[in-house]
Parts: sequence; structure tokens; C-alpha cells
Amino acid sequence: MAYAAGVDVGSTQTKAIIIDEQRRIVSRGLVDTGSNVVTAAEKAFQAGLANSGVSEEEVAYVVGTGYGRYKVTFGNTQVTEISCHARGAAHMFPGTRTVLDMGGQDTKAIRVQPSGEVLDFSMNDKCAAGTGRFLQAAALALEIPLGELGLYALRADRSVPITTTCTVFAESEVLSWLGKGKKIEEILLGVHRSIATRSIALLRRVGIEGEVTFTGGVTRNRGMVEVLDEALGLKMNVSEDSHFMGALGAAIFAMDRVRSSRAPAGAKEAA
Repeated sequence: MAYAAGVDVGSTQTKAIIIDEQRRIVSRGLVDTGSNVVTAAEKAFQAGLANSGVSEEEVAYVVGTGYGRYKVTFGNTQVTEISCHARGAAHMFPGTRTVLDMGGQDTKAIRVQPSGEVLDFSMNDKCAAGTGRFLQAAALALEIPLGELGLYALRADRSVPITTTCTVFAESEVLSWLGKGKKIEEILLGVHRSIATRSIALLRRVGIEGEVTFTGGVTRNRGMVEVLDEALGLKMNVSEDSHFMGALGAAIFAMDRVRSSRAPAGAKEAA
């Protein structure tokens, strides 16, 4: 039995996934990225190994992805996060034709083939206004733990409009609404709806087709999931592993390399 791994080095957290030859997830590793990206990649991979009982020697191929993919120094190659999120989403949810990947610093809309191959994509181009960093700015301004933002937002009956297109000014706008007597819940619902509006604009650029799969760290925010579902008028695919989707896609690419190296020469040529 051979194993393959994917390591997704994100701006906030670094994820690792180890899969077996049937592309089943064997284990996961998750660490905060911090300032040392090389160390974060190594720690996430080692955490994945520790959680699996698989030895490092049994991992035949490692693919790095994410913004820090070239810092996965023990990896065999690198694949872009766009390709990895597309591949991981199509593997986990075979009906996926559109992917929304929302991370700490950017948001991507991706249109994919049934195989997970990328057909088209679009990224946010207005600072980090439609990303996890925007949520982080609101959390800091309101002194609320980042993990609780979504729950606060879902308590609101209405929202206030958040119009800034730059994270730098998000704190000022949030505090301005607070000074006008608006409830924290209403402000946070406005923040979530603002991000949803920008995300849907990205999705429309590539075309919203088939099932929509939500990936990236912000999938852990239940409020963001519900606000997006409402705005889209459909229920997106989300799982407990959506945060690991890039690492999963990277691991699948790695297993492709393992299988290819074993194929007879004639089979390789035919493929």
C-alpha cells in the first residue's frame, strides 16, 4: 500500500491530507501558518503522519499547494490552489460544476468539468473585502472571537449596509455603525451579506452551473454558509473537510503521479 499527501500552505492556516491508493482520506493535519512558512508546512505534514500511523517512507509522493506551495521543501512538486480546490471539490462532490473558494486573503470562483479540470476562474480584485480577512477586521473592531461572528450574524432580523471595498477601512465603517446605535448582530449580518454579494459577483463571471461547492477556511463560519445559500437561492455543498479541500486536491494529484509511475510504458503512451 502506497500513500500520497497534499500540503496546502494558506495565509492563515496550513493543512495536510494523506490519502491511500483508493483516494480515501487517511488523516489530516492542521496548524497555524505563522511567520515561518517552511516550518508550518513541515508541522502540518508531520501532524498528518502522526494522526495516521503511516510512516514518512510510505508516502510515495507529496504535492504542495496554496500561496506558500514553493515552501513545501520536502514536496515533489507544486500545483496551484485553483486546480487543487477544483479537483478536491469534484472528488468529494461529483456533481460539482462551480467552486467558491474563500480563504484568508482571496476568494476564487472556479468553473470545473466533471473530472475536476478547471474551465474558467475569477479572483477578487478589491483588496480583501470579500475574504476571511474582512471578517477578521470586523472581529477585531467589535472585540468578538472570529469563530463566533457567524452565530452573531444569524441572530439579526435585518442588516446595515457595508459599502467599503477595502479591509483597511472596514474597521472604521463597523465602528461608525456602532456609534450610530446599530446592534452588533445587524452590523455583522451586513458584513456577511457584503461578502456574499462580492462572492456571487465572482461566481457570475465564470457562470453558476450545476452544484456549487464551497471550500476554504471560511466554510467553518455557519453564518457565511447560510447567507450565501440565501443569496444564491440554493444549498451549496459543504462538508467538515471543506477547509481541507485544497490539500485533498493536492493529495489526489500526488496519487495520480504514483499510479502513473507504476503504469506499464504502453499504458502510459495510450493514456
